[in-house]
Amino acid sequence: MSNAGAGRNGIALTERQRIAWLRLIRSDNVGPATFRDLINHFGSAETAIELLPELSRRGGSTRAIRVASVAEAERELESAHRFGARFVGIGEPGYPPALRQIDGAPPLLAVKGNPALGTVPSLGIVGSRNASISGAKFAAMIARETGRSGYSIISGLARGIDTAAHRASLETGTIAALAGGLDQPYPPENIGLLKEITEGNGLAISEMPFGWEPRARDFPRRNRLIAGVSLGLAVVEAASRSGSLITARYAADFGRLVFAVPGSPLDPRCQGTNGLLKDGAIVTTETQDILQALAPLSRIDLFTPPRVEEPGTQDAGPMAPPPKEGDRVRITDALGPTPVEIDDIIRHTGLSASATYLVLLELDLAGRLHRHAGGLVSLSAED
Repeated sequence: MSNAGAGRNGIALTERQRIAWLRLIRSDNVGPATFRDLINHFGSAETAIELLPELSRRGGSTRAIRVASVAEAERELESAHRFGARFVGIGEPGYPPALRQIDGAPPLLAVKGNPALGTVPSLGIVGSRNASISGAKFAAMIARETGRSGYSIISGLARGIDTAAHRASLETGTIAALAGGLDQPYPPENIGLLKEITEGNGLAISEMPFGWEPRARDFPRRNRLIAGVSLGLAVVEAASRSGSLITARYAADFGRLVFAVPGSPLDPRCQGTNGLLKDGAIVTTETQDILQALAPLSRIDLFTPPRVEEPGTQDAGPMAPPPKEGDRVRITDALGPTPVEIDDIIRHTGLSASATYLVLLELDLAGRLHRHAGGLVSLSAED
């Protein structure tokens, strides 16, 4: 990608690049981290797509990897257009700047609504679906007052606390993160609320394909989006085992502030939030607790250079030769079911970083590598 139009807010993809990016992220065994590594190693999504079958074969795959076609990508782009949505890349203007900073950020987001809202400093608000009246009122209060102070409010469109937070921030700006495609909102009773959000001063975002119906395993990815977009996360009423606590763990991992509203020890809906307070979350009994803590963060320049960028053709160097078979064996033998750091693999094997990363990519595309939080890797259980 050339630097024409480069600026503080990012670099726009060409339509050809957008199709290639969509093809790459929709191909088998290509997640956000693998996508980033492929672009960084091979220079462009188009080159990476051409090499996927060979990389997967070299990694030991016994079946051909499915590579998304141009026609599939074009159909999804057309679906987005008909729906009034579009795709924004991680290095483009409009991509949430805080989300851009996390490991494994989605390379493409489907967005619908006010695109400028994605770049506004954001507070996440989550909590119980079976919220109490007082819990819903408190969530609405902090959403309304924080929104009036210049922050957007992001939540997951769920019943209870999420709904209260969204409704209270419709005028100031609210972001709904979806677990499925933008055209497959959940729960059904909030379809009208989603329409109010996207047709008003709000925004809906998703990393999932159009037409994708959300399943239970998709909601942690949505929770990760909420934590990644926000500077801080407020948890209002959360049971001891709840999706809100998953979101809080993500927020802590990303270095975000975690706020928790204390509740009665006798109320099961407050066991999770009270537990967060024991673990060091910020006690939150009024909106000012949040605003005072967020103020220093909101002044930080989050518009860092893109994490994934395609260099111009003139910048691309010669492609490195494939690793030797012996090198693959050394790296595979060094791996096991216990997660390890990639730097440790390099030191243990004595191989170059380039060769090591390429072998790990091959194993990943063959479905033999498991990626963990913090950049750790291990062999998949099947190995």
